[in-house]
Amino acid sequence: MNPRIVELKSKQLLGLNQEMSLVDNKTFELWKNFRQRSKDILNKSSQDFISLQIYPKGYFETFSPAKRFVKWACVEVDDNENISTDFQRVILEGGFYAVFNYKGTVESAPAFFQYIYGEWIPNSDYNLDDRPHFEVLGTKYKTNDPNSEEEVWIPIKAK
Repeated sequence: MNPRIVELKSKQLLGLNQEMSLVDNKTFELWKNFRQRSKDILNKSSQDFISLQIYPKGYFETFSPAKRFVKWACVEVDDNENISTDFQRVILEGGFYAVFNYKGTVESAPAFFQYIYGEWIPNSDYNLDDRPHFEVLGTKYKTNDPNSEEEVWIPIKAK
């Protein structure tokens, strides 16, 4: 499973966020709330949804499922105009990403991520970079479907 390496340009995102941990996971509630209201965002630059995680410094160095991070449910937008005050804005900084294609359910995801962080990164020419991690949930994404597909974007920098 080899990723493609992509240099991403900065993007402006609009959505909702919530602090959580893997133990205290509030992803379902966050996305339920966002999906119901996302039709009110008029200046989307894509129909894709983005699930974005902002981890604190050192999150992966001494991993614990109880460590807290901020998760976003969002979409990319073209500009600042016509932005409802019901949503928050986040700028996704540009930089290099390893982009993996994932097919499967939430239940099979831990093994996929264990491979990325435990095998691929240590054996690659890259280290994790301290920028947001995100998933692009496009037209092939289907909740709880084993045939669901998404792109997983992991921030990297040269070793």
